[in-house]
Amino acid sequence: MAKTILITGCSSGIGYDAAHGLARAGWHVLATCRRSQDCDRLRAEGLESFPLDLADPASIEAGFNEAVARAGGRLDALYNNAAFACPGAVEDLPPDALREIFETNLFGLHDLTRRAIALMRQQGSTGEGRIIQCSSVLGLVGIRWRGAYVATKFALEGLSDVLRLEMQDTDIKIILIEPGPVTSKIRANSIPHFEKWIDWRRSARRAHYESSLLKRLYEEKTVPDRFELPASAVTRKLRHALEAPRPKARYYVTTPTYLMGFARRILPNRALDWLASKG
Repeated sequence: MAKTILITGCSSGIGYDAAHGLARAGWHVLATCRRSQDCDRLRAEGLESFPLDLADPASIEAGFNEAVARAGGRLDALYNNAAFACPGAVEDLPPDALREIFETNLFGLHDLTRRAIALMRQQGSTGEGRIIQCSSVLGLVGIRWRGAYVATKFALEGLSDVLRLEMQDTDIKIILIEPGPVTSKIRANSIPHFEKWIDWRRSARRAHYESSLLKRLYEEKTVPDRFELPASAVTRKLRHALEAPRPKARYYVTTPTYLMGFARRILPNRALDWLASKG
């Protein structure tokens, strides 16, 4: 029988490619999205899809119960991919903006993870399954304008590291994937959050917004970012994390992730800050 994986955030980008790629590889994929219309589109493309919004506890419960029912009571893997960004200078981030992004990027993810672990513990004498957390190079180092997103990914890294240690007496594997620049809609999808929360016109950094962030957000990108890879590069690492007998604790994707992972281990803070400021 095909193994079953539940994936969040499948409307575009990394989650979309993962859902299609794993389905082609023979997995039973349960591809979830926040919006029903995106689920309709995925079903028209041949995927099994239904809503699951990590910002809504009731949606998490309903979506997970739906997944369990469709999987016949067994879940082999969970890929926590869904996340969003709220760009802006840290000094301009209202506390409610942080609460909103943490609700999806960490708290909702944690709720779903706990539900998956409880089910996986019933599978075999010591539990059985894999939890894959989609982190980021920004879970390793921070760069300007990304404070809210960086905070959620640093938190996810720490929470997942502890969970991996605590799951060592089970057969439930906790794995982090850390992409760098990957082709996706995360930048475009961040604009509504920026417009909702960041009052850049009254910011002490208004000139910096005008010369930097606004151009990056609103000007149409004509060429890929330097070192940018397609989402399929993440799917390849995801398949190894799911199918390898002894998966790694971390999977780097893209040159910047390898560079920053190495730099964080060997450089003093002053040098690392200089390197990160170039990002």
